[in-house]
Amino acid sequence: MDLTLSSYSDQVFQNLALPQGDLTKKEFLNCTFKRCNFSASDFTGTFFVDCKFFDCDLSNVKVNNCSMQGVFFENCKLVGVKFRTINNLLVSLSYKNCLIELCDFGLLSMKQTQFIGCTVREDDFSEANLSESSFVGSDLQASKFINTNLEKTDFTKAINYYIDPLQNKIKKAKFSQPEVLALLLGFGIEIK
Repeated sequence: MDLTLSSYSDQVFQNLALPQGDLTKKEFLNCTFKRCNFSASDFTGTFFVDCKFFDCDLSNVKVNNCSMQGVFFENCKLVGVKFRTINNLLVSLSYKNCLIELCDFGLLSMKQTQFIGCTVREDDFSEANLSESSFVGSDLQASKFINTNLEKTDFTKAINYYIDPLQNKIKKAKFSQPEVLALLLGFGIEIK
């Protein structure tokens, strides 16, 4: 199946192989994508509203001015995606058991974003608003939080994070032990 129309709604797309595909300026409303390969595809100017992606490869997709509202990813691979270039109006994303690596979420307003049980490795969240979000059970190895709003964000059972409390807003954020001790790393103290 190719995607030649400009608008789709209430459709299920399975096993699509469109690496480096041109999916610019399209509209997907309440669509489901299963086991699709969109690696290095171009989603510039495309609207995704209330869409779900299961077991898809979205590595290196171009998302310039792409709109994502109510978009859910499960067991997906997202490597090298520059999310900071998406349309920042009404961003609403959720991730479950995904590999999210080397992605740039900087400057985005992403309140209440869910990263549940994900590998969130070497991602940049600088100056993003992630208040009331959740990283429950996620591995945040080498991800960058600088001037990030993390107020009321849930890091319960998250591991491998480094968050400097002096460079980020963390009021009422939730952490679990022993990982919470990582918040003290920037102070150069010894914990025995």
